[in-house]
Amino acid sequence: MVMASAVSSNVVVLVGAVFLASAVEMVEALTIVVAVGYTQGWRSAMEGSVVALLALSALVALVGPALVHFPIDVLRLIVGAVLLIFGMQWLRKAILRSAGLKAKHDEDAIYEQTVESMSAIPSSTSRDRTAFVLAFKGVFLEGLEVVIIVLTLGTSARHLGLAALAALAALAVVGVVGVIVARQLSRVPENAMKMTVGVLLVSYGTFFGGEGLKIHWPGGDTMLILLVVIYAVVTWLFVARLRMVIAPEQAVAP
Repeated sequence: MVMASAVSSNVVVLVGAVFLASAVEMVEALTIVVAVGYTQGWRSAMEGSVVALLALSALVALVGPALVHFPIDVLRLIVGAVLLIFGMQWLRKAILRSAGLKAKHDEDAIYEQTVESMSAIPSSTSRDRTAFVLAFKGVFLEGLEVVIIVLTLGTSARHLGLAALAALAALAVVGVVGVIVARQLSRVPENAMKMTVGVLLVSYGTFFGGEGLKIHWPGGDTMLILLVVIYAVVTWLFVARLRMVIAPEQAVAP
Protein backbone atom coordinates (compact mmCIF):
# COMPACT_ATOMS: atom_id res chain seq x y z
CA MET A 1 0.00 0.00 0.00
CA VAL A 2 2.81 2.41 0.92
CA MET A 3 4.71 1.52 -2.26
CA ALA A 4 1.59 2.08 -4.38
CA SER A 5 1.02 5.45 -2.70
CA ALA A 6 4.64 6.47 -3.33
CA VAL A 7 4.46 5.48 -6.98
CA SER A 8 1.14 7.23 -7.49
CA SER A 9 2.36 10.49 -5.91
CA ASN A 10 5.49 10.39 -8.08
CA VAL A 11 3.39 9.84 -11.20
CA VAL A 12 0.88 12.59 -10.31
CA VAL A 13 3.60 15.21 -9.81
CA LEU A 14 5.43 14.06 -12.95
CA VAL A 15 2.34 14.21 -15.17
CA GLY A 16 1.21 17.52 -13.69
CA ALA A 17 4.59 19.20 -14.15
CA VAL A 18 5.07 17.98 -17.72
CA PHE A 19 1.49 18.71 -18.79
CA LEU A 20 1.38 22.26 -17.41
CA ALA A 21 4.88 23.18 -18.61
CA SER A 22 4.08 21.83 -22.06
CA ALA A 23 0.74 23.66 -22.17
CA VAL A 24 2.33 27.02 -21.31
CA GLU A 25 5.03 26.70 -23.97
CA MET A 26 2.57 25.45 -26.58
CA VAL A 27 0.22 28.38 -26.00
CA GLU A 28 3.11 30.72 -26.78
CA ALA A 29 4.00 28.73 -29.90
CA LEU A 30 0.35 28.65 -30.99
CA THR A 31 0.15 32.44 -30.76
CA ILE A 32 2.97 32.79 -33.28
CA VAL A 33 1.59 30.13 -35.62
CA VAL A 34 -1.91 31.68 -35.64
CA ALA A 35 -0.52 35.15 -36.34
CA VAL A 36 1.68 33.86 -39.16
CA GLY A 37 -1.13 31.81 -40.66
CA TYR A 38 -3.59 34.70 -40.44
CA THR A 39 -1.29 37.11 -42.26
CA GLN A 40 0.76 34.93 -44.60
CA GLY A 41 -1.37 31.87 -45.27
CA TRP A 42 -2.00 28.71 -43.31
CA ARG A 43 -0.20 26.31 -45.61
CA SER A 44 3.33 27.57 -44.87
CA ALA A 45 2.53 28.12 -41.19
CA MET A 46 1.27 24.56 -40.76
CA GLU A 47 4.17 23.09 -42.74
CA GLY A 48 6.67 24.94 -40.55
CA SER A 49 4.89 23.74 -37.42
CA VAL A 50 4.80 20.11 -38.55
CA VAL A 51 8.48 20.09 -39.51
CA ALA A 52 9.37 21.58 -36.11
CA LEU A 53 7.34 18.89 -34.31
CA LEU A 54 9.03 16.17 -36.36
CA ALA A 55 12.46 17.59 -35.52
CA LEU A 56 11.60 17.67 -31.81
CA SER A 57 10.27 14.10 -31.95
CA ALA A 58 13.49 12.94 -33.58
CA LEU A 59 15.48 14.68 -30.85
CA VAL A 60 13.55 12.83 -28.15
CA ALA A 61 13.99 9.52 -29.98
CA LEU A 62 17.75 10.04 -30.32
CA VAL A 63 18.58 11.40 -26.88
CA GLY A 64 15.99 9.65 -24.73
CA PRO A 65 17.29 6.05 -24.97
CA ALA A 66 20.85 7.17 -24.21
CA LEU A 67 19.75 8.94 -21.02
CA VAL A 68 17.91 5.85 -19.80
CA HIS A 69 21.23 3.97 -19.55
CA PHE A 70 23.03 6.85 -17.78
CA PRO A 71 24.09 6.19 -14.12
CA ILE A 72 20.97 7.03 -12.15
CA ASP A 73 22.60 8.90 -9.25
CA VAL A 74 24.67 11.14 -11.53
CA LEU A 75 21.66 11.68 -13.82
CA ARG A 76 19.41 12.70 -10.95
CA LEU A 77 22.00 15.10 -9.56
CA ILE A 78 22.39 16.79 -12.96
CA VAL A 79 18.65 16.76 -13.58
CA GLY A 80 17.98 18.17 -10.12
CA ALA A 81 20.26 21.12 -10.85
CA VAL A 82 18.68 21.71 -14.28
CA LEU A 83 15.14 21.57 -12.89
CA LEU A 84 16.03 23.93 -10.04
CA ILE A 85 17.40 26.45 -12.55
CA PHE A 86 14.31 26.16 -14.77
CA GLY A 87 11.92 26.21 -11.82
CA MET A 88 13.53 29.21 -10.13
CA GLN A 89 13.39 31.19 -13.37
CA TRP A 90 9.69 30.41 -13.84
CA LEU A 91 8.93 31.16 -10.19
CA ARG A 92 10.85 34.45 -10.15
CA LYS A 93 8.95 35.80 -13.15
CA ALA A 94 5.59 34.51 -11.89
CA ILE A 95 6.13 36.05 -8.43
CA LEU A 96 7.13 39.41 -9.90
CA ARG A 97 4.08 39.40 -12.18
CA SER A 98 1.73 38.44 -9.35
CA ALA A 99 3.17 41.21 -7.18
CA GLY A 100 2.80 43.78 -9.96
CA LEU A 101 6.54 44.33 -10.45
CA LYS A 102 6.58 42.83 -13.94
CA ALA A 103 4.03 43.05 -16.74
CA LYS A 104 2.06 39.88 -17.29
CA HIS A 105 2.64 37.91 -20.46
CA ASP A 106 -0.01 39.14 -22.92
CA GLU A 107 -0.61 36.61 -25.70
CA ASP A 108 -3.04 38.95 -27.49
CA ALA A 109 -0.38 41.67 -27.54
CA ILE A 110 2.15 39.21 -28.96
CA TYR A 111 -0.40 38.19 -31.56
CA GLU A 112 -1.06 41.78 -32.59
CA GLN A 113 2.67 42.57 -32.78
CA THR A 114 3.31 39.52 -34.94
CA VAL A 115 0.38 40.35 -37.21
CA GLU A 116 1.60 43.94 -37.57
CA SER A 117 5.13 42.88 -38.47
CA MET A 118 3.91 40.22 -40.91
CA SER A 119 1.28 42.43 -42.57
CA ALA A 120 3.99 44.40 -44.35
CA ILE A 121 5.06 41.22 -46.16
CA PRO A 122 2.88 40.32 -49.18
CA SER A 123 0.87 37.16 -48.54
CA SER A 124 0.85 34.22 -50.91
CA THR A 125 -1.30 31.16 -51.44
CA SER A 126 1.80 29.11 -52.29
CA ARG A 127 4.69 28.28 -49.99
CA ASP A 128 6.02 31.32 -48.15
CA ARG A 129 9.56 30.95 -46.85
CA THR A 130 9.24 33.70 -44.23
CA ALA A 131 6.03 32.23 -42.81
CA PHE A 132 7.54 28.74 -42.79
CA VAL A 133 10.66 29.89 -40.94
CA LEU A 134 8.72 31.96 -38.38
CA ALA A 135 6.31 29.11 -37.63
CA PHE A 136 9.16 26.60 -37.46
CA LYS A 137 11.22 28.81 -35.15
CA GLY A 138 8.29 29.55 -32.84
CA VAL A 139 7.27 25.91 -32.46
CA PHE A 140 10.83 24.55 -32.29
CA LEU A 141 12.18 27.01 -29.70
CA GLU A 142 9.14 26.75 -27.43
CA GLY A 143 9.02 23.00 -27.96
CA LEU A 144 12.72 22.62 -27.14
CA GLU A 145 12.03 23.64 -23.55
CA VAL A 146 9.28 21.03 -23.43
CA VAL A 147 11.71 18.40 -24.74
CA ILE A 148 14.24 19.26 -22.04
CA ILE A 149 11.60 18.95 -19.33
CA VAL A 150 10.25 15.68 -20.76
CA LEU A 151 13.72 14.12 -21.06
CA THR A 152 14.99 15.25 -17.66
CA LEU A 153 11.85 14.46 -15.67
CA GLY A 154 10.97 11.32 -17.62
CA THR A 155 14.39 9.67 -17.47
CA SER A 156 15.03 10.57 -13.82
CA ALA A 157 11.66 9.18 -12.76
CA ARG A 158 12.10 6.21 -15.11
CA HIS A 159 8.81 7.17 -16.78
CA LEU A 160 9.97 8.69 -20.07
CA GLY A 161 7.00 7.25 -21.96
CA LEU A 162 4.56 8.67 -19.43
CA ALA A 163 6.21 12.09 -19.58
CA ALA A 164 6.03 12.04 -23.38
CA LEU A 165 2.33 11.12 -23.23
CA ALA A 166 1.66 14.01 -20.84
CA ALA A 167 3.35 16.41 -23.29
CA LEU A 168 1.33 14.97 -26.19
CA ALA A 169 -1.86 15.37 -24.17
CA ALA A 170 -0.99 19.03 -23.59
CA LEU A 171 -0.34 19.45 -27.31
CA ALA A 172 -3.75 17.95 -28.12
CA VAL A 173 -5.59 20.11 -25.56
CA VAL A 174 -3.87 23.35 -26.60
CA GLY A 175 -4.41 22.49 -30.27
CA VAL A 176 -8.15 21.94 -29.81
CA VAL A 177 -8.54 25.06 -27.68
CA GLY A 178 -6.49 27.02 -30.21
CA VAL A 179 -8.80 26.02 -33.05
CA ILE A 180 -11.83 27.14 -31.04
CA VAL A 181 -10.49 30.38 -29.50
CA ALA A 182 -7.34 31.16 -31.46
CA ARG A 183 -7.71 34.91 -30.96
CA GLN A 184 -8.53 34.73 -27.25
CA LEU A 185 -5.29 33.28 -25.87
CA SER A 186 -4.98 35.99 -23.20
CA ARG A 187 -7.82 34.31 -21.29
CA VAL A 188 -5.50 31.43 -20.43
CA PRO A 189 -4.31 32.02 -16.83
CA GLU A 190 -0.70 31.72 -17.95
CA ASN A 191 0.94 33.32 -14.93
CA ALA A 192 -0.87 31.01 -12.54
CA MET A 193 0.17 28.05 -14.69
CA LYS A 194 3.79 29.22 -14.76
CA MET A 195 3.81 29.64 -11.00
CA THR A 196 2.41 26.13 -10.56
CA VAL A 197 4.96 24.70 -12.98
CA GLY A 198 7.75 26.57 -11.20
CA VAL A 199 6.71 25.05 -7.87
CA LEU A 200 6.56 21.56 -9.40
CA LEU A 201 9.93 21.86 -11.15
CA VAL A 202 11.68 23.20 -8.04
CA SER A 203 10.12 20.43 -5.96
CA TYR A 204 11.27 17.77 -8.40
CA GLY A 205 14.70 19.42 -8.67
CA THR A 206 15.12 19.36 -4.90
CA PHE A 207 13.95 15.76 -4.69
CA PHE A 208 16.13 14.44 -7.52
CA GLY A 209 19.13 16.50 -6.40
CA GLY A 210 18.79 15.00 -2.92
CA GLU A 211 18.58 11.49 -4.33
CA GLY A 212 21.67 12.16 -6.44
CA LEU A 213 23.47 13.11 -3.23
CA LYS A 214 22.15 9.86 -1.69
CA ILE A 215 19.79 11.61 0.71
CA HIS A 216 17.09 9.25 1.95
CA TRP A 217 13.88 11.27 1.92
CA PRO A 218 11.38 10.46 4.70
CA GLY A 219 8.47 8.59 3.17
CA GLY A 220 10.25 8.02 -0.14
CA ASP A 221 8.50 9.49 -3.18
CA THR A 222 5.65 10.80 -1.02
CA MET A 223 8.09 13.50 0.08
CA LEU A 224 7.39 15.12 -3.29
CA ILE A 225 3.94 16.14 -2.12
CA LEU A 226 5.37 17.79 1.00
CA LEU A 227 8.00 19.61 -1.06
CA VAL A 228 5.28 20.93 -3.39
CA VAL A 229 3.30 22.21 -0.39
CA ILE A 230 6.36 23.83 1.18
CA TYR A 231 7.41 25.61 -2.01
CA ALA A 232 3.82 26.66 -2.73
CA VAL A 233 3.51 28.23 0.73
CA VAL A 234 6.90 29.96 0.43
CA THR A 235 5.90 31.32 -2.99
CA TRP A 236 2.60 32.63 -1.65
CA LEU A 237 4.43 34.31 1.26
CA PHE A 238 6.85 35.97 -1.18
CA VAL A 239 3.97 37.33 -3.27
CA ALA A 240 2.07 38.54 -0.20
CA ARG A 241 5.16 40.24 1.22
CA LEU A 242 5.97 41.98 -2.06
CA ARG A 243 2.39 43.22 -2.37
CA MET A 244 2.53 44.62 1.17
CA VAL A 245 5.73 46.50 0.34
CA ILE A 246 4.46 47.79 -3.00
CA ALA A 247 0.98 48.90 -1.85
CA PRO A 248 2.16 51.83 0.34
CA GLU A 249 4.53 53.02 -2.39
CA GLN A 250 1.70 53.04 -4.95
CA ALA A 251 -0.56 54.88 -2.50
CA VAL A 252 1.86 57.80 -2.09
CA ALA A 253 2.89 57.91 -5.75
CA PRO A 254 1.72 61.13 -7.55
